[in-house]
Amino acid sequence: MKTSVIVAAVLALAAGAADAAEYMEKTDFQKSRAFSPGVITEGGRIVWVAGQTATRDNDGRDIANNFEAQVRQVFSQIDQVLKRAGGSVANVVQMTVFIKESRYGDRFVEMRKAYFPNDNYPGSALITVTNFARPGIEIEIQSVGVIGDACSSERPCSAEARSKKK
Repeated sequence: MKTSVIVAAVLALAAGAADAAEYMEKTDFQKSRAFSPGVITEGGRIVWVAGQTATRDNDGRDIANNFEAQVRQVFSQIDQVLKRAGGSVANVVQMTVFIKESRYGDRFVEMRKAYFPNDNYPGSALITVTNFARPGIEIEIQSVGVIGDACSSERPCSAEARSKKK
């Protein structure tokens, strides 16, 4: 129940920012893995978000070694950073995801889909690492957000999308 409330809140916040960049057309495989081959931006404020990890959630509960709780918390932290800059998690155009165990890769992809409506997924890399700087960490996400961009699906900037609009 709590998870669905959190995801619903994130989706509501993300809806306004979903057209803040132009997301290149995706293959079925790219859609299934929740990433875009490229995201085009022109103008806007770029926010370089430091790698985010968590062993405690927003309520101070211990989430060490809990992959799914850490994914939710890390996305919340990214959203909080981008809100401070005037955006939200929906403004993420690039992310590098580090996970400790490859068995969590598919689960991460499924969870990420909830944070990016309308298939507006960021460009992404998903990398398995041996360990992290602190015990109990299962995931780290480094991201880049662009807020107030001129490009969107309605106002494409790419040559490919402009040629299709003619």
